[in-house]
Amino acid sequence: MSTAASNDPRITAIEVTDDTIAAQLADGRTVSVPLAWSWRLADATPEQRNNFEIIASGEGVHWPDVDEDISARGMLQGVPAPPPKQTLADHGRA
Repeated sequence: MSTAASNDPRITAIEVTDDTIAAQLADGRTVSVPLAWSWRLADATPEQRNNFEIIASGEGVHWPDVDEDISARGMLQGVPAPPPKQTLADHGRA
């Protein structure tokens, strides 16, 4: 029985600028999305943005300082991170 190579996209490098999140994929493609797609990274400092780890053999990236995870598949499919849900307390009503 032979095993086929995975067709799942794999991140090999990541760069976060003031405007974009860009991922280099193992197959040679580069995909970038607007930084605003991750409200956590958009609100993070440059130091927090640069503190990341590529996880799950390249399936995604984790930023421990801001508790953010982004997957290669999500970037390719165009899936922005959902914003936090507002509560009544957030609006000054308890």
